[in-house]
Amino acid sequence: MSPAHLTRHSRTLLLTLDAFGTLFHPCHPVPNQYAAVARAFGLPRAVITPDRLKAAFKEVFKAQARKYPNYGRSDVLLGQYGGPRQWWEEVIQGSFARAILGNNEEARSTQTGQTGEHIILPPGLIDSLLDQFAGSKGYAFYNDVAPFFRRMRELKTSEKSPFEHIIIGVISNSDDRVPAVLKSLGLQVGNMRADQDRCSMELPGFEDLQGAQATADGQHTLDVDLVITSYEAGAEKPDRLIFDVAKRQAQLLATPSNSDADILCVHVGDDYVKDYCAARDAGWESYLLPRDASQKNPNAETSLDSLAELVDQLERPT
Repeated sequence: MSPAHLTRHSRTLLLTLDAFGTLFHPCHPVPNQYAAVARAFGLPRAVITPDRLKAAFKEVFKAQARKYPNYGRSDVLLGQYGGPRQWWEEVIQGSFARAILGNNEEARSTQTGQTGEHIILPPGLIDSLLDQFAGSKGYAFYNDVAPFFRRMRELKTSEKSPFEHIIIGVISNSDDRVPAVLKSLGLQVGNMRADQDRCSMELPGFEDLQGAQATADGQHTLDVDLVITSYEAGAEKPDRLIFDVAKRQAQLLATPSNSDADILCVHVGDDYVKDYCAARDAGWESYLLPRDASQKNPNAETSLDSLAELVDQLERPT
């Protein structure tokens, strides 16, 4: 379905995109990457197979998300949990435990003296996996993404732009490694985060914004002006809160004279419920960008075959 014309009555455009599955994807299937790293650390190839890891990871990930939703954020604020690093360490440990010992809970309990999920892995394996999925070792852009950002950078600085100010953001149900992934893939990313002037800066996470400040301050035209993750925002899509946080933070970047009515909010993502419907319900214009046939939905009134279509529409005279 072809995208409709954007409704342009605003001086500022806030254009946000989903991250995983919209901008980037795993370079290789995640279980294959886990297995390859495990073999590099000496774990047996016959036991640590992609098929075993795939089944184990799926089970452990779901259980972890139920026990500690949104990377345990609510428990983090109570001082009872370590945040996304601990969350992922437990997922990795549990996945390898189940891959090695299978469904034998008694064997897992005997192995560890507790639940079997925390078997002893080779030193450095977990950190290696955490690093791999924080950059270009683990992820790659879809083919239309790099050209999209090149054209948006040109449009940001063009006198012919239909908007006085263009703010580009990422809204993602993820931890705070998203900026590192985007930077590793070649983008210039600003330091605006979810409520960075309030409690989110106190949350333990992967990113060191203070260390990145000097680099960001030297950039005049950024590819991504703000990154809003569910962990820092306090809510996951399709909750409206994460979109409200993104708009609130964008207003801090817009010119002081901008009011709510001066900002056109547009979101693009691959998930019909969490991206397309959620943004619409938040009062935004939205586009579905299905990356495979299974994600197409006839109920999406505005959809894209590629990000190039969106830029064509932005460049089109009103």
